[in-house]
Amino acid sequence: MKVITSFFTILTLSAVTSFAADGDAPKKPEGDKGKPKASMEERFKMLDKDANGSVSKDEWMAGPLGKKDATKAGEMFGRLDKDANGSISKEEMAAAVKRKKDA
Repeated sequence: MKVITSFFTILTLSAVTSFAADGDAPKKPEGDKGKPKASMEERFKMLDKDANGSVSKDEWMAGPLGKKDATKAGEMFGRLDKDANGSISKEEMAAAVKRKKDA
């Protein structure tokens, strides 16, 4: 009988410990696939394939949003290109990120 009681006690303690460990783990935001979010600078570098310091419309459209929804990507490019020179500078992208954070 002592063996059975000890067995159930150990089983119960391990289950409680397991649940506590799971509950203590930080939760990922909805839609997070386990990847850390890239900074604005990192995203800019990924889009700026020719490393000339600006993102052309072709580079923008070849990026993730352009591949997912070309219409939406084109509209967003137009909003980000404040000086209408056909490319997005790091400053234009940073200003858009700041506006989004402030909103």
